[in-house]
Amino acid sequence: MLIDSHAHLDLPTFNGDRDQVLTRARKQGVSTIINVGVNLESSRASLHIAQRYPDIFTAIGFHPNRAYEMREGDLSLLDELAGNSKVVAIGEIGLDFYRKSSPRQRQLEVFQQQLNLAAELSLPVVIHCRNAHKEVLDIIAPWTKSISRSAGYSRGLGVMHCFSGNVMLAQHYIKLGFLISLPGSITYHSAHDKVEVAQELTLDKLLVETDAPFLAPQLHRGQRNEPSYVSLVVNKISEVRQVPAETVAQATAQNAIDLFHLPGN
Repeated sequence: MLIDSHAHLDLPTFNGDRDQVLTRARKQGVSTIINVGVNLESSRASLHIAQRYPDIFTAIGFHPNRAYEMREGDLSLLDELAGNSKVVAIGEIGLDFYRKSSPRQRQLEVFQQQLNLAAELSLPVVIHCRNAHKEVLDIIAPWTKSISRSAGYSRGLGVMHCFSGNVMLAQHYIKLGFLISLPGSITYHSAHDKVEVAQELTLDKLLVETDAPFLAPQLHRGQRNEPSYVSLVVNKISEVRQVPAETVAQATAQNAIDLFHLPGN
């Protein structure tokens, strides 16, 4: 059993062969995919896809690079979407100081607003962080202390998507109640930090993802990524930990089931 904890199958690049992409994923052993929104429109599209396919669930939210798009009333619309049982998280939210799409102050405001919404709904969060780990930690540390560890958060507060830091940074997030998700880029020759994270963290703190259509593993680098390739992430973790791939697959799948309260728990 494999779970791809982060994909963007609502994007137009999948419009011509989405069913075939999902068929390939299932043949590879992928039982569940978390499809993740980046703004209101894509969150609606992601939920639509999740309602169509029983093995897809969704996270909804505004990506930091799309924070400038959030308008008054959009948070209430996300709240309404979250009433659907296929919505299992608020995301992809966070901070991105690498790109200049959204002003920093607006990113900070939208991130905090969506964290507060997640707390109100007792939903885990899917956090994007690029060149902003200090600022993300400065925001989520007090947030984790302020929320009630209700049943909705009994198994974790969220996940650091496509983790880009080192082991020490990963441990900071883990202490705050977050899991660490490793993407296809762990297979790149330059991915020394990700490999070390895969080696040093216990399996109960890891998720695997594709971030499809982005970050295809080395074997398919430069091509469109898709959920079936999550097996290559598992294989790499298996290799560096020197444990069977099935052990990694089962552990990371169970972690996703627990965090997102997926069927099968």
